[in-house]
Amino acid sequence: MSHRHPFFARFYARTSTRLEKSIGPHRATLLEGLAGRVIEIGAGNGLNFAHYPAAVTEVIAVEPEPHLRSLAEAAADRASVPIKVVDGLADGLPVEGGSCDAAVTSLVLCTVPDQDRALAEVLRVLRPGGRLRFFEHVRATAPGRRRVQKTLDGLGVWPWFGGGCHCSRDTRAAIERAGFTIDTFTELTMADTGMPFPAAPQILGTATRP
Repeated sequence: MSHRHPFFARFYARTSTRLEKSIGPHRATLLEGLAGRVIEIGAGNGLNFAHYPAAVTEVIAVEPEPHLRSLAEAAADRASVPIKVVDGLADGLPVEGGSCDAAVTSLVLCTVPDQDRALAEVLRVLRPGGRLRFFEHVRATAPGRRRVQKTLDGLGVWPWFGGGCHCSRDTRAAIERAGFTIDTFTELTMADTGMPFPAAPQILGTATRP
């Protein structure tokens, strides 16, 4: 199941830690108030792990890229809550249906081959009333910037550079299309996160499984 992106994985591991001063507070907001069993899809190098609250009893952290997964395993050893890092893909999560109290996606729904299929899997593994916490970069609202993002995706430039990332996706619409009810929603800019265009803007919020 592993997806190797050796150049991107090492680039991401370096740049993501440099951005933590600006992104870290948003990670804390993303995970605030979580409890019970949580599945994190696309855990990357484990930068969310330090922000999980004590009420979380277990985190299943799914990461298919081998280099990032090894970094996540090291971060899990330092975490204050139990975290199990596993190989797996968003469109076939390695947990039973209805077994999780919450799911977390953080800068990952841009990379999955099929957003609808991945979000259907999130819906499957959550119990009724379970929460999805999301922090994702999405297509711009300004028409000019949106055209640039669409062109970069269409030419394959950004997906090649970003390990499969697509910068022009309407992830909020995809979450609602999957059947979730969005409860809270904030749009963030480069000024908020330090993440530059075309990986800006971002959305941060929560949604509920029916």
